[in-house]
Amino acid sequence: MDESTFKSTMFYAEVMRSTENRPDYWAGYRRGLRRAYHGDRFGTEEEHILWSSLADSDDRQRSECGLGYLDGLAAG
Repeated sequence: MDESTFKSTMFYAEVMRSTENRPDYWAGYRRGLRRAYHGDRFGTEEEHILWSSLADSDDRQRSECGLGYLDGLAAG
């Protein structure tokens, strides 16, 4: 992913976070996108494992964060 694509995708996520009623998902998405773009320079391996595992949580907010994170990783 080049810098221009990263920036436009981050902008899209910001717009969606403010307009769609899923703020936790979009917060996770932005974090996953940063991890995909910056690689190991963004966050630690432990944080990556934690955010990835949130998708399986029974807690709705945590699950939304995790699902967004995984989608952000895939988008990157």
